[in-house]
Amino acid sequence: MEPALKTMIDNMPAKTGKSLTEWKAILKEANLAKHGEMLKLLKGEYGVSHGFANTIASLYRQDDAPEVDLVAEQYKAKEKLLPIYTALMEQIEKLGDDLKIVPKKTSVSIIRKKQFLLLKPATKTRLDLGFKFKNRPLGERLAASGPFGTMCSHRVCLSTAEEVDEELITWMKEAYEESV
Repeated sequence: MEPALKTMIDNMPAKTGKSLTEWKAILKEANLAKHGEMLKLLKGEYGVSHGFANTIASLYRQDDAPEVDLVAEQYKAKEKLLPIYTALMEQIEKLGDDLKIVPKKTSVSIIRKKQFLLLKPATKTRLDLGFKFKNRPLGERLAASGPFGTMCSHRVCLSTAEEVDEELITWMKEAYEESV
C-alpha cells in the first residue's frame, strides 16, 4: 500500500468520524452502483470531504463491490449466441495452460503474453471473433478486423455454434502460437 493511502486510511476515523470498514458498510447498505452516486452520498449526507469520499468509494468498489458476472451480462439479451461462446471457450481452453481469460463489459479478451483473441457478442444474431495475426492475408471468411480497429487484425463473424469448425480452430491455434 502506498504510504499516502495508508496515512489517509489511518487518519480517516479522526477526519471523518468513521473507519474505512464502517464507511464500506454504509456503502454496502446503500447498494449504489456508480462511483458518482457514492461520492454524492458520502459528501452530501455525511459531509465527508471530496478526497476522503473518493478514497472510500474507490476502495469499496475495488474490494467490496458485489461481483458481476460480465459474461452473463453480455449474453443476457443475446441468449442465442451463448452456444457459440461456449463452443469457442471449449476450444480456447485446449490451447494451453498459459492463457488469461479476461471478461470485460462488452467482450472477452484471451491473452497469452499479449491478447490474441477477442470474443464479442456484436448483435443479437452475431458473435465476432477477433484475431491478432502478424502477417495473414484476408479471405472471404477471415475478414478485416472491422470495429475492433487495432485491437485485432482480423475477425470472423459467427451466427451458429457449428461454425466453430476445424478451420476456425486452426486459426485460433495459429493466433495462440504467434502470441508469444
